[in-house]
Amino acid sequence: MFIGRIYKAALGRFRSSLQLRALAYTVALSGSALVLLGGVLSFSIGNGLFSTRTEQAELESHRATFAVSRVFSGVTGANQQQLSKAIAEVVPELESIGVSQTRQVAFLYSGPKNSKQYSSPKSTNFDLSLITTEFRARVLATEDIESQTVQISRGGESIPAILIGQRYEVPKGHPYELYLVYDMYNEQQTLGFVQRTLVLGGLVTLMIIGFFSFLVTSWLVRPVRDAAEVSEFIAAGDLDRRLPVRGSDVIAVLATSFNHMADSLQEKIKAMRQLSTMQQRFVSDVSHELRTPLTTMKLTADYLYSEKENFDDLSKRSVEIMHSQMDRFDQLLADLLEISRYDAAGVKPQYEVHDLNGIVGSALESIQQFADSKGVYLEVEIPSGAVQCEVDVIRIERILNNLLTNAIEHSEGKPVKIRVAQNETAVAVSVTDQGIGMNDAELAQAFNRFWRADPSRKRTTGGTGLGLAISIEDAQLHNGVLEVTAAPNLGACFRLTLPKRQDVAIEDSPLKLALETEN
Repeated sequence: MFIGRIYKAALGRFRSSLQLRALAYTVALSGSALVLLGGVLSFSIGNGLFSTRTEQAELESHRATFAVSRVFSGVTGANQQQLSKAIAEVVPELESIGVSQTRQVAFLYSGPKNSKQYSSPKSTNFDLSLITTEFRARVLATEDIESQTVQISRGGESIPAILIGQRYEVPKGHPYELYLVYDMYNEQQTLGFVQRTLVLGGLVTLMIIGFFSFLVTSWLVRPVRDAAEVSEFIAAGDLDRRLPVRGSDVIAVLATSFNHMADSLQEKIKAMRQLSTMQQRFVSDVSHELRTPLTTMKLTADYLYSEKENFDDLSKRSVEIMHSQMDRFDQLLADLLEISRYDAAGVKPQYEVHDLNGIVGSALESIQQFADSKGVYLEVEIPSGAVQCEVDVIRIERILNNLLTNAIEHSEGKPVKIRVAQNETAVAVSVTDQGIGMNDAELAQAFNRFWRADPSRKRTTGGTGLGLAISIEDAQLHNGVLEVTAAPNLGACFRLTLPKRQDVAIEDSPLKLALETEN
């Protein structure tokens, strides 16, 4: 587990760091090149040492042949004792030849096996198993020198050596075989030293490459890192941040272009902010300025409405229409003022602990008359116990009134179901109807300001088009979530999820967001 965590951390660091990846790739490729170069050099040097030693061994073998001839130069085949003495002197004579390398000698009789008068002298350490049957056959088949590579033991260590073999006839025509072994201990030590030097040099070279690669990548990545850092500051709202421009290379051009883009972005954002501020101020000012004349007009309309029975039928109808439209105008101004307060971040909620069941009951009581007028049955599912939550009760009631009004308006006379539930961290209310519903395009705009799902449809409540926009602002003010799902001709389901306490985050909603047919 510990190793796994270290591996994941290292892998995450590798993936997130451009400099680390560039450094790793550079060192890996350089290391591969050095290994390849070292292998080629080691192979070439080893071959050179082997070829040189082989040539030296063959030259020494020719000299050994002449030395053997000198030993037998005064010997005649008639004197057996003299011949045996000369045969015995071959090995000491050849071992005493002054060469820079150690040499082992074997002078083997190859005549009839039943002849015991001819000896086969050899050096003390000569291992006859080095002379294989195949190699001996090659030596006997030619008059030239034959050679092959063998392994001999020296001080308990196995080292390479060269085995030289040649036929030789002593006086009176007795056949012999001369075998010489030249070890390559010095050559092996030289090659080992060269290989160690190559490895050490390669490691030092790799460290130097890594160091300079780190310096170069740091220099190259720094502008990219600066750009990422400045981008984060700009994204966080610090629009005055800029990249430093150094030199006139492509990095400097990139920094200049980035700064120009940031300047343009800053100007556009400032212009949009100014326009948004002007729009907010305009809405707020107009709403406030209209409030006084609207109050006067509404008082007049209320008075005329109270006296409508004294008017003729045409005037009476006109007074009723004026009264209803004044109420709608009054609600529109109230909604505009509320939206402008949200836009100006001037809303300060008053959180108190309330029973959500009671809030839902109050909203149902206020909407019941409208539901009865539409012939809509309100089906309620609430827990038996209290559902405590920390809310601004006025704003939550406003959300529920908006959701219930919309559900009744679009239910086409079918029942509307209201559910309340809670879990450890959250409470939720869902309002589900089985009416006309919405398609995906309409769902995407459901919470937009002044948007209506079906503008051509006759409405009886005279809504302002700001109800859901204000509702989602109220929900977010409570650190809650207002969601909707719908389908054409199947209805819609709105779900409001709120934290039980404002200092506790919502883990999940206690209610399912689904249409009545999906439950």
